[in-house]
Amino acid sequence: MANEPERTPDFSHEGSSQFTTGLAATEAVAEGDETPEGGAGKAPSIAGRTPWQLARMRLRRDKLTMFMLWVVAITVVVGILAPVLSKLGVLEPNVFHGELIDGASGGLPKGSWGGISWSHPLGVEPTTGRDVLSRLVLGVTFSLLIAVSATLLAVVIGTILGIVSGFAGGKVDFWISRLIDMTLSFPQTLMLLALSGGFIAILAKVIPGTNGPAAAYIILVLGLFGWPSFARIIRGQVLSLREREFIESAKSLGAKSGRLWFKELLPNLWAPILIYSTLIMPANVSAEAALSFLGVGVKNPTPTLGNILTNAVNYPSSDFIYFFASAMFIAIIVISFNLVGDGLRDALDPKADR
Repeated sequence: MANEPERTPDFSHEGSSQFTTGLAATEAVAEGDETPEGGAGKAPSIAGRTPWQLARMRLRRDKLTMFMLWVVAITVVVGILAPVLSKLGVLEPNVFHGELIDGASGGLPKGSWGGISWSHPLGVEPTTGRDVLSRLVLGVTFSLLIAVSATLLAVVIGTILGIVSGFAGGKVDFWISRLIDMTLSFPQTLMLLALSGGFIAILAKVIPGTNGPAAAYIILVLGLFGWPSFARIIRGQVLSLREREFIESAKSLGAKSGRLWFKELLPNLWAPILIYSTLIMPANVSAEAALSFLGVGVKNPTPTLGNILTNAVNYPSSDFIYFFASAMFIAIIVISFNLVGDGLRDALDPKADR
């Protein structure tokens, strides 16, 4: 479901000298370059920097990306700690507070602004009285778990098939490329809805729990439909790398395919893998929310950002805080990951916008 990214960085060992030429000269530390009066000054000493060091320097200068990195870090920490806080009783995502619900108003929270109080900073859920903040915080955990798992699945499949396609060439490249085209041509949303009932029932036979099969279905679907665009990116990188001198040198020394893959190709693919993983992640968060809205996803009482927002859209005017907070949690995660991905791309591929 993720849109195919537009730019592909060229980040290889052999090409690292070109990558660093311009910026290294301007950013390197010059020592002993004072010119004595009446004499020719010493030649400046230029300290070489690795591509990673240069990328880190550019990233540190990008204040927006650094701020969003903190947002992403806080989001991940919250997602990790939320289940622990829930077990300790700090968060109460499934505790009903019937005394806070006004039955005469159709189940809306008592008081103003959705029942906001010191005990419930974002109010309580209509009809149930469950704490909105607790459910949103725990929803971050499950939504990130689904999004990260789907992203890893797409990255693994896309990386393997992309390397095989680009490195092998010939008929192998042809058939993998046709598989990519065929997968991208499927009406994904319609297929997800049509196949959900049968596949979830099959998964229920091997995966325990009420929501385990539904979560596994979303992960499989997002991962299996997310790899083609990623494979195209990796294939393009490999097609460029396989013609480089360091690959030819390794071949001439008798290096086998396994060594070429793991020692020569993969170290030069970490940059696009990192960049596009951060761009696929927010797309999967949005996809989980969309699938929950369409009725395919994790059901209550297990909170995800998707099913919380699905419930909140029933109260856009009568309980605006509930609706707004649910939408903002998703928006913050999606925007922060997208901006971090853009910042990483600019740091690792500074010529992309030139």
